[in-house]
Amino acid sequence: MKKTFPVIVILITLSLLGLFIIQSSWLNNLLEIRNTEFKSKVDNVAVRVANQLNGSAKSTQSLRLPKRGGLTFNSDFHLHVLKPPTIDQRFSVQDIHTMIRRELDSEGIKDINFEFAIVSPTEDIEMSTRNFSKEYWDTIVNRRHYMPIIPESGSDFEGISSVESIIIVVPDFKKQVWASLKWELIGAAVFMLIIIAAFYVTIRSLLNQKKLSEIKSDFINNMTHEFKTPLATISLAVDAIRNDKVQADPTKMKYFSGIIKEENIRMNKHVETILQAALMEKQELKLNIEPLHVHEVIQHALDNHQLQLQDKEGVVELYLNAANDLIEADEVHFTNMVSNLIDNAIKYSKDKPVIRITTHSTAKNILIRVEDNGIGMNKESLKRIFEKFYRAHTGNLHNVKGFGLGMSYVKTVIDAHKGKIKVDSTLGKGSSFTLEVSLKKG
Repeated sequence: MKKTFPVIVILITLSLLGLFIIQSSWLNNLLEIRNTEFKSKVDNVAVRVANQLNGSAKSTQSLRLPKRGGLTFNSDFHLHVLKPPTIDQRFSVQDIHTMIRRELDSEGIKDINFEFAIVSPTEDIEMSTRNFSKEYWDTIVNRRHYMPIIPESGSDFEGISSVESIIIVVPDFKKQVWASLKWELIGAAVFMLIIIAAFYVTIRSLLNQKKLSEIKSDFINNMTHEFKTPLATISLAVDAIRNDKVQADPTKMKYFSGIIKEENIRMNKHVETILQAALMEKQELKLNIEPLHVHEVIQHALDNHQLQLQDKEGVVELYLNAANDLIEADEVHFTNMVSNLIDNAIKYSKDKPVIRITTHSTAKNILIRVEDNGIGMNKESLKRIFEKFYRAHTGNLHNVKGFGLGMSYVKTVIDAHKGKIKVDSTLGKGSSFTLEVSLKKG
């Protein structure tokens, strides 16, 4: 797992980067295609609108001169009479705007914004939309489309009239092209988010598997160590009992049989701890709720740790200040919880530990605080202290016994009693655990 995990992460990362590059290239190509398509469609619109504008010149009445006799005219008369009406004389701005919009709709680009103008042969503006002049000169982000309005072949004005032009300006051309790609972009973004989510879930699963593998290894090592010591002690006691001299001495027989009994009890406790963990995993922690005095529970738990305290020359400072200590709880689990906190304080204390136990009651709750002057915890340990099988590192020496189940059990029990637990710790100075449990009502 240690060797394959980095390889898997690298391969997935490279795959993700490849997808980003391919999708980026695809989007750029799509943008170029859509850009060309947009330009072509607007050009087509300009052509068709120009055709509509010049085609309507046919409806203008042409002047028929007499073939013979009649009036005489000066040389400029025919030019003056035959001069066709300009676009602005035949159409309003709204008419042309409607034409352009209709043609844009037929090209499938309904939402595009545009400005337009009709210019004379001398490039004077005959008519235009309100913002045409402003948008016309902004050539950085806008695109212009010119189209001359040439009278149709065969019309009365072909070759006579000067050519007017229509200019269509598309503001923020690239922005509007991007807007037309809205659904493609949303689809691409959703797809990439799914890929990233899958990548995250995969990496997280691998990390969890790696963590579980490490926890399993630590648990097996701890369990081996915890069972190896009492088994070795029992083996030595049995060998001693087999000795004839020991068998002849009732006092020694009693001593060694007592050792076997104590080590057997210790092993049973380890087995019970593991079974409790299994029950908690299945969420089968059953409570037998009854009235319970917290101060009595604390005293009972301390009595069970007198040998540990004497071995380390430890001192316990009791400040049982709670005016009311009556709660409703499961006696066995609540006592085990307090015992685990005391055991944890002794384990992780230096030589001659000083353990301070304080109680304080409010109108509704009782607070129990267990403080020590031990090695303390860093931020990582504080985050993980209630994780199953987790044990704070104390170096390479196996000087702290246990399976890493004590604090997990404490959290499970306090949650089952609908209480709260708070941890404060300073590395090298000690830790404090504060329990908050509701008092018995009435």
